[in-house]
Amino acid sequence: MQNKVTVDNPAISNSELTDVIVDCIQDIKGKNIIKMNLQKLDDAPADYFIICEGESNTQIGAIAGNIVRRLKQEYNIKPSHVEGKEVSNWILVDYFDIVVHVFYPETRKFYEIEDLWSDADTTEYQNI
Repeated sequence: MQNKVTVDNPAISNSELTDVIVDCIQDIKGKNIIKMNLQKLDDAPADYFIICEGESNTQIGAIAGNIVRRLKQEYNIKPSHVEGKEVSNWILVDYFDIVVHVFYPETRKFYEIEDLWSDADTTEYQNI
C-alpha cells in the first residue's frame, strides 16, 4: 500500500518523496544516509525514517533547512513539526509518514535508532 501526499501538482508517493529527501541531504553533503522502510512493522510511528549525519551544527541545520525549503518550493509540502533547531545536534523533521533524523555523529551513536528499528528494510546511500 502506497500512501500519497497530495500537492498542487500530481500526487507524489511517499517512496518518491523519500528519494527527494535523500537528494536534499546529498545536496548539503550529509553523510551515512539510511532509509528505513517501517511499513511492515507493527506499531511503527511512520512509514519511513531517513537518518543521516552532519559534521557540524551548521551543516546539520543546513541539511534540515534544505529539506524543508525544497519540499515546500517543489511540492508545496510543509513539515508537521521540526524539532531541535536550537541546539542542532539532532534535528527531527516530521512529515507524518516520513520522519527525517539529522544527527551529529556522537548523538546518532547514543540514540541508536537503527538498532531500535532493526527489523525494518534499510537502504544505505553512498557518501558523496
